[in-house]
Amino acid sequence: MDVLTSNSSSLLSSDFGSLSSLYNATSENAYTLLGIALAAVLLSWATKKPQGPFPPGPKGIPFFGNAFQLPHSFTWFKFTEWGQQYGPIVGLNMAGQPMVILNTGKVCADLMDRRSVIYSDRPRFIMASEILTGGMLVGFANYGPVWRRLRKAAHLGLHLRAAESYYPIEEREAAILVKDLLRDPASWDSHIRRSIASTMFNVVYNGEPLATKEDPTVAKINALMHRVVQAALPGRFLVEIIPWMRYLPDWMASWKRKGKESFVEDSKMFKGFLQSVKNEVATGDYKPSFGSHLVYPGNPHGLSKDEEAWLAGIIFGAGSDSTAGTLGWFMLLMALHPEAQAKAQEEIDRVRFCDGILSALSVSHIGSRKMIGTTATSSPRHGTIVVSNIYGINRDPEFFPDPDAFRPERYYNEDEDLTKKAEFDDTHGQGHYSYGFGRRVCVGMNLANNALFINIVSILWAVNVKCPVGPDGKKIIPDRNKFIDDGLVVRPEQFNCVIEPREHDVNVKLGEGY
Repeated sequence: MDVLTSNSSSLLSSDFGSLSSLYNATSENAYTLLGIALAAVLLSWATKKPQGPFPPGPKGIPFFGNAFQLPHSFTWFKFTEWGQQYGPIVGLNMAGQPMVILNTGKVCADLMDRRSVIYSDRPRFIMASEILTGGMLVGFANYGPVWRRLRKAAHLGLHLRAAESYYPIEEREAAILVKDLLRDPASWDSHIRRSIASTMFNVVYNGEPLATKEDPTVAKINALMHRVVQAALPGRFLVEIIPWMRYLPDWMASWKRKGKESFVEDSKMFKGFLQSVKNEVATGDYKPSFGSHLVYPGNPHGLSKDEEAWLAGIIFGAGSDSTAGTLGWFMLLMALHPEAQAKAQEEIDRVRFCDGILSALSVSHIGSRKMIGTTATSSPRHGTIVVSNIYGINRDPEFFPDPDAFRPERYYNEDEDLTKKAEFDDTHGQGHYSYGFGRRVCVGMNLANNALFINIVSILWAVNVKCPVGPDGKKIIPDRNKFIDDGLVVRPEQFNCVIEPREHDVNVKLGEGY
């Protein structure tokens, strides 16, 4: 087994590094640690009570508050339930740590956008950010000089105009995807994952298309992202509750030692990828890529070599599974809604309706990324963690009537014949809130939108996606409410669909260059 993959599980279950290990231990040392943990929680509870009025919320238990009321997965369902019960702002006590849940776009925009100076920090993630990624994970970085450098450099290579330079890569991979779907329709999910991973790798580092989704490079990146996301889950590591454990010597804390070893291995991998780009840039024989933006002489981002390598690697890792997951939802919804598919195909020459489909993917179901479910920041004034419940916000009936209905036309003014987008307040022109708010809005949203749009249009132009028919002649309808949460991405549960070429000769029009 690859060392990076094997570390994923061992990191989460060693030397009482996780709460579950502590609960299952029977040694005297474990009970000692448990006593220390409880004392720390009590002290935290006694000293971190929010000052002044606090938003209403569910009643908790003494000392631990609401800490045990949150499920380990799909927490946004519980947040949405509480929002319906207590209002748009819900207050929680997580064992002494104040937490506020925001459940409408208006309150999120009022705080995250209009008061972004206050609400741009991140909670401290000791294991996920400080140990596993050396403080260089832009999504978890505290609001300060390092985050500003990383964000500035990311914007340099991913802003709207820069993202347009990656069209050739996205178009090439979309054409390969279509041919793969026609060649082997039963493996459509694998084709999508390979295509998006290859797209992101080439956008960041340039190179040749990846052969399969099991490419060792993709496996290593996915293992890293899984480790980081799992490490950031509440209660996963005791060090998040007892911060002084961060300073234990390595021989006393294998979770810390293995985390540092993973960081060294991942840094070596990322530097190797980026070195290839540097070599190409040095010769002058290179194509535009995110990596070339980072390493081109004279670019004023001011990153260290480690920061350059990690920023490029995280852009690749964060974009691959999330975009593939969204396309999985697209395939499901096309099979379930043939009328919307036919309408998009009829108007493919104008490609306007496809914009509506792209927006509807973010509202009509969960979306794909874990961070689409919830996003967390913190207020430095009160030390309160503030969570934007994106799932609930995208289902606010005031702005999205009948939100579970897949209606792409809702994103256009009906009297304008689908030529003018409807306005949705505070969505930064997106029509949904899935990319976040304020200074923490997703820096890669232009790249993601382009890749999704090009792939959606290509698939709709080339094929029809249908529900299969059973032996009894009835359609086998996949359940849109069954999905998989692997810690990083929420995607539809595997389902069968029929993929058929449309009447025009797709293979000829795709050309032999692919």
